[in-house]
Formats: sequence, structure tokens, C-alpha cells
Amino acid sequence: MSQHATRDDKRPGGSEPIFNIPGVIFLFIGLCAAVYLYENYILSAQSDYLFILNFALIPARLSMPDGFLNPAALFTLISYSFMHGGFAHIMINTIWLVAFGSPLAGRLGTLRMIVFWLLTAIAAGLTHYALYPESATPLVGASGAVSGMMGAAARYGFRRVAYGRISEFAGPILPVLLTLRLRPVLTFVGVWFLINIVTGIYSAGSGEFASIAWEAHIGGFVAGFFGIVFLDKPRSYDAVLRYKK
Repeated sequence: MSQHATRDDKRPGGSEPIFNIPGVIFLFIGLCAAVYLYENYILSAQSDYLFILNFALIPARLSMPDGFLNPAALFTLISYSFMHGGFAHIMINTIWLVAFGSPLAGRLGTLRMIVFWLLTAIAAGLTHYALYPESATPLVGASGAVSGMMGAAARYGFRRVAYGRISEFAGPILPVLLTLRLRPVLTFVGVWFLINIVTGIYSAGSGEFASIAWEAHIGGFVAGFFGIVFLDKPRSYDAVLRYKK
């Protein structure tokens, strides 16, 4: 508690450090990497098939009469976010996770960041389920949670401050209408949507067993964009930055 209070009382300033990855981000990366290595280098093809069926998000399983009463089925709304469809998939998510997750974790702290991951992953999964409730294609990937981090970053206007080796998003959280009028935010969101649509089209035409659904990414983004107001950890310097663009 006292350590956080000390950081809050410091004034923002200094150049942003190159390496400022919080421990919770290493935790997320480690879990994703461990699952990927386990699937690709330890499990047999048949065992990996069963692993995907058990832990990927399959909407049709949730649509069964006891779907939302089955703890194993509900757990897949979280477990799918640590699985990936290939090396490129996990590498891209890792890069985005470091870029957007690090300053967000610096702002929120470990516990709130874990809650943020869980909530945005679930929101992304439920978005996919709502659109494809009868689909038997497994959904995998941390993209929904990472997209939530991008949505949260937009609410800070991508502003950052640095504390020695720690970098975090600078508040206060911007109003929705103001956020949507900022050119950097609009440009980023536009490019991000385009990338997701192209990726979704490529994934749909690749014939892969596990799906990478761009609609789920949007669900995560929206959840992070609006949900960050409930998890934000205000800083004492927020008032100083309130009117700075």
C-alpha cells in the first residue's frame, strides 16, 4: 500500500524507458507460451485435438441445455484466451500485449490487470457466442483481451508518463465523445479495424481447425473501452494532465 502511495505522489516526467514490462505481463506471456509449447511439442496430434476440444471456446457447447451451468464449458470462456492457432498468432499477440498491456498494467496494478484480462476475454468470447451460437469451430487466442487493452488505451488518449523504469497510461480517462474526436485515436481504431477484418477473412479462408474471429476482437475492444472506467486507478497527477492534449 505505502509503495503505491509513494508512486502516486511523484510527479510525471523523464524519458520513457525502453524496457518497462510489468511482472503481470510476463505472467500472461508465460502462460500463453507454455500452452503453445505444450500443444506443439509435448502433445501428440490426437492429444492436441482433444486438448483443443476441451479448452478452446466452442459456442455449440455453451448452447447445450446445461451449457451455462457446466463449469467446464464456462471455464473455456477464459482458457481459450491462452491458446493460439500458430506461431505467427502468438507472436503478434505478444507484441501487442507488450505494447499496450505494459502501460495499462503500470496504471492498474497486478490484481486489477488480471481482472481486466478475465473480463475482456469473457466479453470477447460472449460476443463470438452471441453471433455464432451453434458454431462447432473452436475459438482460440488472446486477441480479445489484448483488444480490450487497446480500447482502454484509447480512453487515455494514448498518453503515457514514466516513473524511472515504469511506464503507465496517464489519466484522467477521457469522455467517450472527446475520445472519438481525437485524430490519433480515430486513425488507430480505423487501422485496427481494417487489420482485424483482413485477418478474419484470411482465417476464414485458410481452412484451419481453430478459428481466429475478428468479431470477438471487437467485443474485447468495446469491453475495454467502456469497462476501464470501473477498473482505473486514479493518480494524484491526473488533475495536472486534465487539460493537456
